[in-house]
Amino acid sequence: MDMTAFRRQVEEAAVFVKDKTGSKPVCGIILGTGAGGLGAHLTEGITIPYGGIPHFPRSSAPSHAGQLGFGKMAGRPVLLFQGRFHAYEGYSLQQATFPVRLLAALEVPCLILTNAAGGLNPLFQAGDLMLIRDHINLLGDNPLVGENVDAWGPRFPDLSRVYDRLLGDLAVHTALENGIRLREGVYVAVKGPSLETPAETRMLRLLGADAVGMSTVAEAIVGVHAGVRLLGISVISNVNLPDTMAPVNIEEIIRTVQGAEPDLLRLVLGVVAKLPC
Repeated sequence: MDMTAFRRQVEEAAVFVKDKTGSKPVCGIILGTGAGGLGAHLTEGITIPYGGIPHFPRSSAPSHAGQLGFGKMAGRPVLLFQGRFHAYEGYSLQQATFPVRLLAALEVPCLILTNAAGGLNPLFQAGDLMLIRDHINLLGDNPLVGENVDAWGPRFPDLSRVYDRLLGDLAVHTALENGIRLREGVYVAVKGPSLETPAETRMLRLLGADAVGMSTVAEAIVGVHAGVRLLGISVISNVNLPDTMAPVNIEEIIRTVQGAEPDLLRLVLGVVAKLPC
């Protein structure tokens, strides 16, 4: 896509959302598969269908509501994206990361990324939460390919500290205070939509990944490019042990993530309440 046109689209979407919401959010939250129930905990809020936002993509992933919520969580104003966009839906990574560009245009300082992920670390259990400390990009593409918009960020952004360490430590402390088991690890993103074979699972583990999914990494890259502070949390939907892998389907994944929602909600609320942003 022509970057002049894309930049104009982002700016028009930002003007629309700012006019609807009024005040500046302290953070944005992008919800992953099965975690849409967090939207029920927005107070004093409004909901905008993605189709009502100029130039915004449409989400077709299962359990993704496809709407933007604005309101308060833990008494603080937030933007809540109930549904994200994936390469496997046919979107370019530039299109898939439109919400992050929108947040940056609105000057929102922090972004919490959540996802459902298959566990690769044999010590993990289905329903665990994992703090993303680092990632591996196996999407086969990069959202920054093409003309760089210097006003948005540098041509070659440094990725040595993608996920904000202070926000990560805040999540760890919040989990301890609330009795939530929070794993830490490396997330690897693949394009999908097919799930991994036993051989692929073994390879990903050898590469150093603790969890695998089909999102988040492109959003994180754009977030770093835009100077947004990032916190990433995965809900482990199942554990992939390559020598004893059993069939899994999306319905099981959604049920597991929904079962972990109370812990995810308490963690997110606790973090939002203490955000330094």
